[in-house]
Amino acid sequence: MGLLVNIVMMPCLEFWGRKWNLLDIATAVVFFILHCLCVMAPFHFTWPALWVACALYLVTGFGVTLSFHRNLAHKSFRLPKWLEYLFAYFGVLSLQGSPIEWVSSHRYHHQFTDTEKDVHSPRQGFWFSHMVGSSIAALGLENSKWKLLQYGGLKNLFYLEVYYMPPVEFLLGVGDGCKDGMRFPQYFVSKFSWSHVGWLGLFALGEGWHNNHHAFDYSARQGLEWWQIDFTWYVIRFFQLLGLATDVKTPTESQKRRKALN
Repeated sequence: MGLLVNIVMMPCLEFWGRKWNLLDIATAVVFFILHCLCVMAPFHFTWPALWVACALYLVTGFGVTLSFHRNLAHKSFRLPKWLEYLFAYFGVLSLQGSPIEWVSSHRYHHQFTDTEKDVHSPRQGFWFSHMVGSSIAALGLENSKWKLLQYGGLKNLFYLEVYYMPPVEFLLGVGDGCKDGMRFPQYFVSKFSWSHVGWLGLFALGEGWHNNHHAFDYSARQGLEWWQIDFTWYVIRFFQLLGLATDVKTPTESQKRRKALN
């Protein structure tokens, strides 16, 4: 399969030189305080807390990758409503917002990749794309999420997040992580941020094959090669074998060949 050899590099925007609004500042302050609190974690270590953190890492991870991302944002497969809602609740525990907010911002990311409207483009710089960009309102997208009420019962998860989850997560003392890494060769399409981060896929439960994902965003499987580990796909495939996941979308070999860059 062809590899991408001509990569167009685009300059990142300045971090300190940008125009910050109040929401940008508030988001940055929250993340700063959160990471300061993490410094205290080693002084309050307990084994039960570690096991809870490991369990929530998997629960919230699959809640985001399987539910928010592949099931709700891209409709890569269908689940029975009880299972769809269960994994959506898991995603809420990740502190990444409600399903409606997450899906809305992610669809904007795909629609406006590497433009000023991209909610987490690397062109905005490392800090903005990973932290400040977490707020869709920072880029004027605050009203778009209400257009996604087609998910019916999922709108109730917004209230769960606001009123119930903060005290629960405070008691558990579990936070979310961040990511960064080296870039692997790209296979299908050329964009500034559409790069594989292979080793990160191990920790992100299969979300590291970013070039594959932007080439076939409808695909329930992001690790398209046998050696591209994709834990989220393995879970989806397991549900498919049980008859719980239906209408599972993946690209055919001919589709991959047509889109490959030679």
